[in-house]
Amino acid sequence: MILAALLVTCAHGEIVDRIAVSVGRRVITQTDLDRAIRVAAFQDGVKPDFSAAHKQAVVQALIEQKLIQNELESSRYPLPDPSELAPAIERFKKEHFKDDAAYHAALADYGITEQDFLDMLLWQRTLLLFVQVRFETGVQFTDAEVEDYFEKKVKPAAEAAHPGQPISIEDFRDQISRTLTGERTDQQMDTWLRDVRRRTNIVIHEEVLR
Repeated sequence: MILAALLVTCAHGEIVDRIAVSVGRRVITQTDLDRAIRVAAFQDGVKPDFSAAHKQAVVQALIEQKLIQNELESSRYPLPDPSELAPAIERFKKEHFKDDAAYHAALADYGITEQDFLDMLLWQRTLLLFVQVRFETGVQFTDAEVEDYFEKKVKPAAEAAHPGQPISIEDFRDQISRTLTGERTDQQMDTWLRDVRRRTNIVIHEEVLR
């Protein structure tokens, strides 16, 4: 516990990093936190937010990442192929930069490398695949639940938007199914994360997050 709060040093005594969070046997360093903030800001095209409140939010996401990584290592889950990222990266470049030089200049301005960006995109793909396999594939609901959702939420809104027009459940069945699947997937994942958090020793060093 004491060591976790100390500065991490190399063999020559040079300070290289500080531990922000311990998640079981894994750690999130100050550099990890800083990089996550910078890369997310780069992807969104906004200025990096290093406020204490934002650091707290990012740390919570990084904690969840470590918990999920533990699960990925202890069980057999399919992992995305890094080569699949190439099309997504090219689309991102075309949508946000006039050429490759501008793209690399922006990376430098944000203080990150292209590999940092690739790592984040790969994690996003990994997380999506994990959620689909671990939670979404097991979601089930009945026709009665679809009809209840239609009557209580979809139909009133549709009638208000299109008064006098007939509203059929069949026009919304697929949409409702996707909504219910998403909601129940999120609920199952939230429940799983709460349980894993309770069983994992997590230590947050608040002084690093100020």
